[in-house]
Amino acid sequence: RLAWKEALMATLNARIHAPALSLEAMQALAAKGEDVDYRPMQATGRFDNSRERHFLATWRGESGFYIYTPLMLADGHALWVNRGFVPYENKEPEMRVLGQLTDVVTVKGLARARLSEKPSFLVPDNDLKKNVFYWKDLDAMTSSTGLDPALVVPFFLDADATPNPAGFPIGGVTMIDLPNNHLQYAVTWYGLAAALA
Repeated sequence: RLAWKEALMATLNARIHAPALSLEAMQALAAKGEDVDYRPMQATGRFDNSRERHFLATWRGESGFYIYTPLMLADGHALWVNRGFVPYENKEPEMRVLGQLTDVVTVKGLARARLSEKPSFLVPDNDLKKNVFYWKDLDAMTSSTGLDPALVVPFFLDADATPNPAGFPIGGVTMIDLPNNHLQYAVTWYGLAAALA
């Protein structure tokens, strides 16, 4: 298991430092069933700020939300982009007007795979009426905003740390943390075994 974890970490490290792929290249990989998670990518379009969704999160000890906004592409498709973190009091768009980009932009970051189901029964159900999401349900984000599911890219893009006007949202929030505590596990379990013996 240690060898498996170390190989996984090496693969992930190599992946996140690879050159960025175009959205078209990423879609081709996804269409072939290949894993797109954590692959660097970029996409160009215009944010539809009227459809942003809010994902409850903490960032560096502060409570708030990740702002997910559909990036409308030239071909009519939409890509959900995690633009980054805003503090709790900045949830509503009118509290961060300068960050509501309206021009055509090129967004760079890491692709993130969609979730097929709620990750745990302990996670609350998403509150669509209040626009508060507790897990990244791409289908619910899409249906709650009236986007055509057939025209929505089937994965997310986490934007990098490129600064936004007035500082919000704060990009570059992708969590990349694979704990590798096998020595600690071994000491713990051998210690328990010795105590029981």
